[in-house]
Amino acid sequence: MNAPAPWLEMWLICGALFGAAKLAAAGRTPGLMRLNRARFLGLWIGMDAAAFATRAGVGTLSPQRTEWGWTFAKIALGIVLTWGFARRALPVHPLLAGWVGMTGLIFCLHFGVFHLLALRWRRGGVPVEPLMNCPHRAVTLAEFWGQRWNRAYHRLTQDLVFRRVSRRLGPRAGLWLGFLASGLIHELVITVPARGGYGGPTLYFLLQAAGLVLQRTPTVRLLGLHRGAWG
Repeated sequence: MNAPAPWLEMWLICGALFGAAKLAAAGRTPGLMRLNRARFLGLWIGMDAAAFATRAGVGTLSPQRTEWGWTFAKIALGIVLTWGFARRALPVHPLLAGWVGMTGLIFCLHFGVFHLLALRWRRGGVPVEPLMNCPHRAVTLAEFWGQRWNRAYHRLTQDLVFRRVSRRLGPRAGLWLGFLASGLIHELVITVPARGGYGGPTLYFLLQAAGLVLQRTPTVRLLGLHRGAWG
C-alpha cells in the first residue's frame, strides 16, 4: 500500500493531534454540558473550553463593524496571495512560492476564517478568544508567544507541559521543555511528511526559548534589547 501524499499526510497528522487536544481540553473543563461540549469540539478551533461553560448572554459581546470588515479583508488578502501571487512566484523560485502561499494560507485561515468564527461565537454570547491577537503589536518575545500568536496552541502547551513541569522543576525548565515540545510537534507535522528538514523546527523553537531567557537578563535589559523592535 502506497503512503499518502505528503500534504495529505500532514493534514491527517494535524487532524489527529488537534482532535486529541480538543478531547483533552474538554475533559479538563468542569460544567461543560453535552450540547456545549459538542459545539466546542465540532464548531470551534480554540482550546478555551471554559468559554462554552460560561455564556455571557446573546449580544453582550457583539463585535464592532470594523472588526468584521478587517476580518473579511484578511480573508480576501489570503485568497489573493495563495491562489494568485503564489502561482506567479513559482517560476521565480519554488521557495518564494512556498513562502507566499504559506503566508496567504495563514491570513486566510488563522487571521481570517478562524477570527470570523470567533466573532460569530462572541456575537452569540460565548466569550471565546480569537486565535491570533494582533501579533504585530507585541513588544517582547514573551508577549508574542504568550498572548498574541496562536493562543489555542499556547493554552495547550501551558496546560500539558509548562504548568506540570514548572511545579516539579521550576518555570525555567517549564519554558525550555514547552518550546522543545513545540519543536517536536512541528517536526511530526512538517518534516516527517516532507521527508526532510529534520531538526529545523526544533532548533527554531529552542532559539525562541533562548530569546525569552536572554530578554530577561540584566545585561540585555541594560542594552535596551528586552523589548521593542530592536529586542
